[in-house]
Parts: sequence; structure tokens; C-alpha cells
Amino acid sequence: MNPSDHLAALQVVVLFLAAPIIVLLQARRLAWAATTLTSLLTFAIAIALTLGVLNGQDYQYFMGSWPAPFGIELRVDGFSAVLLLAITGASSAALLAGYHSLDQQIEAKRQPLFFAAWILALAGLAGIVISADAFNIFVFMEISSLASYVLVAGGPDKRALPAVFKYLIFGTIGATFYLIGVGLIYMMTGTLNLADMEVRIHDVADQSPVLVAAGFITVGLALKAALFPLHIWLPNSYTFAPHVVTVFLAACATKVSLYVLLRFDFFVFQQNLTGHELQFTFFFMPLAVFAILIASAVALFEKDLKRMLAWSSVAQIGYIVLGASIVSLAGLTASVLHVFNHAIAKGSLFLAVACLAMSFRGLRLNDIAGCAKAMPWTMGALVLAGLSLIGVPGTAGFISKWYLISAVLELGGGIAIFLTAVIVIGSLMAVVYIWRIVEHAYFRPAETEIVAREAPLGILSITWVVALANLYFGINPELPVTLSELAADALMGHIK
Repeated sequence: MNPSDHLAALQVVVLFLAAPIIVLLQARRLAWAATTLTSLLTFAIAIALTLGVLNGQDYQYFMGSWPAPFGIELRVDGFSAVLLLAITGASSAALLAGYHSLDQQIEAKRQPLFFAAWILALAGLAGIVISADAFNIFVFMEISSLASYVLVAGGPDKRALPAVFKYLIFGTIGATFYLIGVGLIYMMTGTLNLADMEVRIHDVADQSPVLVAAGFITVGLALKAALFPLHIWLPNSYTFAPHVVTVFLAACATKVSLYVLLRFDFFVFQQNLTGHELQFTFFFMPLAVFAILIASAVALFEKDLKRMLAWSSVAQIGYIVLGASIVSLAGLTASVLHVFNHAIAKGSLFLAVACLAMSFRGLRLNDIAGCAKAMPWTMGALVLAGLSLIGVPGTAGFISKWYLISAVLELGGGIAIFLTAVIVIGSLMAVVYIWRIVEHAYFRPAETEIVAREAPLGILSITWVVALANLYFGINPELPVTLSELAADALMGHIK
């Protein structure tokens, strides 16, 4: 066996081996260094897997050499590679930035436990993406969820406790619905391997339990993905979590649930349930439109930076789901591409907010009035990331929105005009709420004397690296576009 064939397993094994070691490291700097190096190692593995996928390799690994469907199968393709890059990249950037930020928010004696939870959250999210087994997806889902609850509640803000309780309740309901659906499919097919499930489900005479299973799985995963109107847990969780935790989770957590939803729907349900393609469109397209318009409208009136960007995330999930709801090669390409591009844009925005938090106790618009003079580099990165979120030409956000509009126009008729208008209106709303931040930072006088100073070089440099990635992938989008096309080909290839 070629050593590179083990990369899929190493993506999670390294993390599970590192977690108990990190707990034992009492020196907080040592715990941070071990966590960051482990995350960077998984990022390097994700890059290696991506290069292999681009060269035509489809990674398949059988744990314990037991072949599927009898053993546990791990698989990495173009769709997996996009998510792995987003997950491990977001984790690494957040941890590098957290060298300065976390000391303000996490007690020194609790940091080893906090970092161990971080590694477990990373392991769970990566495990979901590479698992080809429905039950093991659930196991990894629970690992990432439980660890994420610890991360969100780990900061000094006591308002995080009710936020994480709501997160826990909704996360548990979502996971339970998913497990019920998987149980029903297992009852009808006798298998948990997704590829084997796709084959065996053809032989099921009574499709009613499969249809019920599809409903449970879809609703459960939509809840965990914070798809409108099942998003109620997300704004407070992002607002009151430690700043670098928000960077990590906002970039990738909900997108992993969308990944599982699309995997299940296109691999198992689309070709086996009569009329499911139309049902999928009629169910998700209206929800995506409402998410874009309503969540963007709420963000217009928010005065807290983190809550504003959290509501923006609900709207951006709407763009991703809108592309998928078209059920076409162009629509799925746009959807997967926006997963990647939004991870970069929102990650850099929350990194800039973490920089602001180094000087400001409050993160309301009035708190940061006039801060641009004291923190020009921080605000420069925030503006650049905001332009990408809006979809200004030359940024990564423009590429995915251009692909999305192109996919919508392929529909033709009134629906194409309506959906294009929704995308444009949502982008104009983004202009307004990003402008509100710019207006207060650059043009509003400070209510009190500003004692702020530029963020430390460590966190500022990471913020600018991620912010400049918005420009790089806006000018040279070949990598994410190619991976997105591979992912769309794989998904559409399972529809008759």
C-alpha cells in the first residue's frame, strides 16, 4: 500500500491521539503550541489529499482492512476536499490568532482542557467529512457537537451559558432526527454504508419508510446547519463564544451539516424516491429565499458586530442552499464554491473583530466609533473581507455569486428573474450592514477618548493572510472552482 493511501485515516487519527496528550500539558503556551501544530499538520494532510484528488485520485480507506460494507470506510473526493480545507484551515488560522486573543478570555488553568476540546471538535468535523458510513457520521457529529458546546461556553461572558444550552437542545434534536432516519433506512436495507445503501434501497418494495427517513434526516441536518427557520440557536452562540472560537465555527461548522445533507440526498434519495428532485427544490428553494432576505434584513438593524455577522451567516447559508435547490450541475458548483469562499470571507471578518476586541471591551457599533485612526490595519482587513462578503468583483465572494446567478439564469422565465433579484437584493443589504461598520469606524467621532491601539502583529498578520486570500481566490479561482466542479459531478452523477 502506498503511504499516501493512509492520509484519509491520519486526518482524524492524529487528532484523537493528540487530544489526551494536550490535556496533560499544564503550561498554557505549551498546550496552545501542541494544539496549533496538530491543527497545522491536519491542514497539511488536507492539502496533500486535495492535490491527490486534483490528480484524479479517489482516496478510499478501510479501517482494520475490513472491506465495506462490513467494515468502516473512509473516503475523500472533491466534495470532501473542499470541506477539509475549510475545516483545517479555519482551525489553524483561529489557533494562530488565538495566541494573543485567548489569554484575555480563557483562564490559564483551563486552557489545556479548552484546547483538548478544540482538537476533538476538529476531529469530529473532519471525521464527518471523510466518513462513508451513516452511523459513523452520527458518532463524529456527536463528538464535534459536544466539544463545540465546551468551546462556546469556555469564555468569560456568562451569556454564553444560556446560548450554549439552546445550542445543545437544538443540536440534540437535530442529531436525534438524523439517527431516527438512519435507523429506518437500516431497518429497510440492512446496511449503513452509503454506497451500499444506494444500491440496496432499489430492492425495497415499500418506499414509505424510506420517505419518512428522508424527512427525518433532512429536518435534522437542516436544524444543525441553521437553515432558516431552524437557525434560532446560531446568533447567540456566535455572539457570546470566545472570538477565535467564532472564527473557527462560523467558517465551517454549519457547512459540514449541509455537506452531509447533500451527500445523503443526492447519493441515496434523489434516484430512489419518485419525484424527490422536485420535492427537494420546492422544500429548499423557498427556505433559501427567506433566509437570504429575512436574515439580511435583521442584520441591517443589529448594533453588535458579532451578532450582525452571525445573522449574515444565516443569509449566506441561504445562498448555499439556493444553489443546491436548483438540482443542476451549475447550481451545485455554485453551492460548493460558496461554501469555500464564504469560509474565507466570514473567517477573516471574525478575525478582524477579534483584533478589535483586543482594545474594545464592547463590540457594538458605537463602541468602535472612530477606531479606524487608531487601528487602520485592522479596519483595512475588515473592509476587504466585507467586500468579499458583498460579492464585489475581484474578490472570492464575487466568483461564487456569479456562478450562482449563472445557474439561476439557466432556469429561464420568471423564476430566474425573481431569484436573480433575490441574490442582488441580498447583496445590496450586505452593502448596507457592512457600510454601517465602515461608517462608524471611519466617519463617526468617538463618544469617549479612544485609548485603542493596533492589534498585536501575531493576530493582525493572520487576519491579513486570510483577508488577502479573498483577493487571491477572486483573481485566481481555479482551485476552488475545479474542486467544486468535481463535487457537483459526483453529486449529479448519482441522479438517473
